[in-house]
Amino acid sequence: MSKITNVAKNTSYLTFALILQKILSFTYFTLLARSLGPDNLGKYYFAISFASIFAIFIDFGLANVLTREIAKVKQNNKEKAQSLISSILGIKIPASILIFGVIILTINLLDYPSLTRNLVYLSAICVILDSFSLTFLSIIRGFHNLIFESIGAVIFQLLVLIFGLSFLYSGLGLTWLMLALIIASTCFFIYSALVLVVRFKIKLIPKFNLSLIKPIFIITLPFGIFAIFQKTYTFLDSVLLSILAGDAYVGLYQIAFKIVNALQFLPLAFMASLYPAFSSYWISNKSQLKISFERSMNYLMIISLPIVVGIISLADKIILIFKKQEFVASIIPLQIIIISIIFIFLNYPIGSLLNACDKQKVNTKIMGFALIISITMNLILIPYFNTIGASITVVATNFLIFSIGLIKAKRIINYSKLKLFKTFIKTFIAALIMGALAIYLKSFINIFIITPICGIIYFGSLFLLKGYSKEDILSIASIFKARDIKA
Repeated sequence: MSKITNVAKNTSYLTFALILQKILSFTYFTLLARSLGPDNLGKYYFAISFASIFAIFIDFGLANVLTREIAKVKQNNKEKAQSLISSILGIKIPASILIFGVIILTINLLDYPSLTRNLVYLSAICVILDSFSLTFLSIIRGFHNLIFESIGAVIFQLLVLIFGLSFLYSGLGLTWLMLALIIASTCFFIYSALVLVVRFKIKLIPKFNLSLIKPIFIITLPFGIFAIFQKTYTFLDSVLLSILAGDAYVGLYQIAFKIVNALQFLPLAFMASLYPAFSSYWISNKSQLKISFERSMNYLMIISLPIVVGIISLADKIILIFKKQEFVASIIPLQIIIISIIFIFLNYPIGSLLNACDKQKVNTKIMGFALIISITMNLILIPYFNTIGASITVVATNFLIFSIGLIKAKRIINYSKLKLFKTFIKTFIAALIMGALAIYLKSFINIFIITPICGIIYFGSLFLLKGYSKEDILSIASIFKARDIKA
């Protein structure tokens, strides 16, 4: 029970933090969009997307390895954990210098204007700092502790909001907006490093230990290739939109992309806590692994479907939040791309299961195949359909990842397809009832009033359909009330 309680507590900490972070992030994005318009917004996010693709070569999947390996050895061999951390730092520091040079060279070869190049240079500094922060947080996750990450995530976004809005309303331009990110990333880097040193007594001393680096590289290779595929898959659409259609279309696409991205705090928080537990259950308790997987899939289905139906129903009202007529063209891309939320949410437990059960090569192959399909579809669709083409590609490829991953997961644990299907049907019916109400109400009631009303209708309908029970609520409440939070 203690481990289940720890998962619940960790999830509650990170979920609350990510909700607050995403609220702050989306507020900041909305104010940026209102002030900058599609073209400048496109330049800003092109720079971030471009640098982010290269950033994965710094981490190369080391974060996942750290979390998994430290979760295994932390109680029995802290010295080994220290050796792992030092060796990874020994790899990342020279890799960061090399990748920064590659980013500078590549953006200059593409012959973008000086403003865009400067934005990319600054964004590269951010992603390098964030890469080291990710390493530090991965270590902490391995110790089944997410409270420090939760605090840091909120602090980071507050700093972005404070400095970003100060620079924005002072009329200092895009370069200063990117500097706001550097300030926040620097503070987050220092904070996460101090937590490791002071709280967990981990020494951040890089060592080039060839005897340890070689087995680390062998373990990391599938994670690293997967991470390259995933990062490229996530950000390449914005880069291709800039090259094939123009920065204004990147700005329009970012409206839909940011909404989808903002919603991912739910599966991210849940799986950040469950991933170490999956790793542990795979070794010691396979029946609990099956139960945890099925519950996570059911939970994320119940959450994702009403989000999809609700946003499709209210997309025109949501876009009005940005207060610029140019963003009306984002309505249809939003209605299309939001469908991918179902598959994105469910891909979290599937991918985590495969990684935790030493099937990372499977994840890598799936993501590599999806990346090939994504590039092909974007190259075909973007020249003709711009943001709509990119949105269709996101839905199609996420469905592909989900379908293949579900088949592969069945070979690891014998989960019940029937249970998952029943949950989907009940959830879908409840979401449709909610969506019909939203469409009816949106013509004469404010969207912020409609949302809680529809939420009540959805969960009420789902309860009547026996999608969940009173016992489920009491069980969850009892876990969160429990005081034992030891791992």
